[in-house]
Amino acid sequence: MSGGRLFAVVGPSGAGKDTLIDGARAARPDIHFPRRVITRPETAGGEPFEGVSEAEFARRKAAGTFAIDWQAHGLCYGIPASIDAALAAGRDVVFNGSRAALPAARRRYPGLSVVLVTAPAGVLARRLAARGREAEDEIAARLARADYAVPDGAQVVENGGTVAAGVAAFLACLNAPAAPA
Repeated sequence: MSGGRLFAVVGPSGAGKDTLIDGARAARPDIHFPRRVITRPETAGGEPFEGVSEAEFARRKAAGTFAIDWQAHGLCYGIPASIDAALAAGRDVVFNGSRAALPAARRRYPGLSVVLVTAPAGVLARRLAARGREAEDEIAARLARADYAVPDGAQVVENGGTVAAGVAAFLACLNAPAAPA
């Protein structure tokens, strides 16, 4: 069996990455969606993730349990190395990533596909305020970082409309044939 494809989903906070991933998870149970490990309490809400202390994260990183890891917004994020088994078994894998992690991820996984999820600034501001995890100055800082160049070769999903439209556009990216090597 040929290997599966690996998709990194990136984009500014509030663009709706988790919502689109949840929609794809419901529509495509054949895809593996690894649970991120993050150095924040699980009670912080948002996506399903495993919350760990900084010391535990460092221990796991040193033990090689992460395929991909990065730091952003004062937190550490890791994607479990178990994705390698899913890829080897021919399953596609989709993870919520970060543009900061793309260079290292592409070195380890040369066939990595990137999906950039974006939304208009006003939509981002409303979504960030609604989730209630950050103060106004933190939201302003996230919005200031929201406008950046599209990563090389990325597919783009404009997610400023309905959830159904966003999920459909996201699934189209995941269902597209692999680009020639």
